[in-house]
Amino acid sequence: MKKFLAAAATFMMLAPMLGLLSIGVLVNPAVLNQGNCIASGVVLGPIPDSLEVTMKDGYTFTLNRQQLTHAGTIITVGSSIPGVGRDGILIALMAALTESTLRQLANTGTYPESGNYPNDGNGSDHDSLGLFQMRPQSGWGTVAELMDTTYQARAFYGGPDGPNYPSPRGLLDIPGWQQMDKGEAAQAVEVSAYPDRYQNYEPVARTILDTLTRSGGGVPGDTNIPETGRLVFPLPEGSYVHTSSFGPRVHPITGELRLHAGTDWAAPDGTPIFALADGLVTYAGMVDGFSGQITIEHTIGGEKVATKYIHMWAHGIHVTTGDRVTAGQHIGDVGSSGQSTGPHLHFQIHPGGANAPAVDPEPWLAEHGVEGIDAPVGGGPGCTT
Repeated sequence: MKKFLAAAATFMMLAPMLGLLSIGVLVNPAVLNQGNCIASGVVLGPIPDSLEVTMKDGYTFTLNRQQLTHAGTIITVGSSIPGVGRDGILIALMAALTESTLRQLANTGTYPESGNYPNDGNGSDHDSLGLFQMRPQSGWGTVAELMDTTYQARAFYGGPDGPNYPSPRGLLDIPGWQQMDKGEAAQAVEVSAYPDRYQNYEPVARTILDTLTRSGGGVPGDTNIPETGRLVFPLPEGSYVHTSSFGPRVHPITGELRLHAGTDWAAPDGTPIFALADGLVTYAGMVDGFSGQITIEHTIGGEKVATKYIHMWAHGIHVTTGDRVTAGQHIGDVGSSGQSTGPHLHFQIHPGGANAPAVDPEPWLAEHGVEGIDAPVGGGPGCTT
């Protein structure tokens, strides 16, 4: 409660500044359309024989290889559809976990023929079938189609190329799903009589996604990264103002109390962004179809470290996945794509690599002798999820 009150007080102090300086449109429609032409870059890795997971309420259970294989199908299908991104895949996993615990269920009571298709057991919820418990009578597809896990995943994601377009609606057909609570987004697709169930599976879905994938994959060739020779602050001296620190806060757009996983520095649109250190670009593009991001893997002090640079416009990304960069190289330009209230750089540091938890960049930079983090709070907007 104390953390919430502190975060709320901080937001109230910054609210007038955000109101004055926020841009009128949060996402440039032209950039949004451009981003939707780019798939997520999420790459499926090896599938383990089992995975222990814990729900939001603390209940722990183990998923078997067959369940994880179905999760891999959901991930693979989602990663190939422009505009879905990592968040969309997470929502799909939450839905399938809630509806079937990632089991492809027949329903021989209503559709005896469903038992003739590969399945992981028999369900009995009305006329529902499969991973997402989709109903033929609601227009999701035929029994044969819904007993195909790939078809069900495509139908859940929906969109103009979805097999169920325009109705019933898939995730991409839900206006503003990116800004919704993930459980609410899952419910908007599933239209369940029990809408509050999905949030309980969010930690499980995140564990699955982190375990089965690697961020910004597709890096070709040798991925050995030599020790960096120096560290460079990611923005030019005197060009930026610190606006938000790492830690829990009330999100300026959604109003939710959540972890802010990096540091925000407001700067004029187009300000150069520099690579912190020598490294390998493991992702460069639009995440979730509308937020520009560069992820770079480094070796610093003998340790694998990833840095993330977020909110660039698509035209402001100057490197591609697989590029090797040097400390101080101009890799992109400050923008305001995604959930942003104005031009700024959202910067994250992940000791251990891109899939490891983020840490507070400010003390990390100070401990490593990087200068340039002492600008006072204020002077510009900036936020990220």
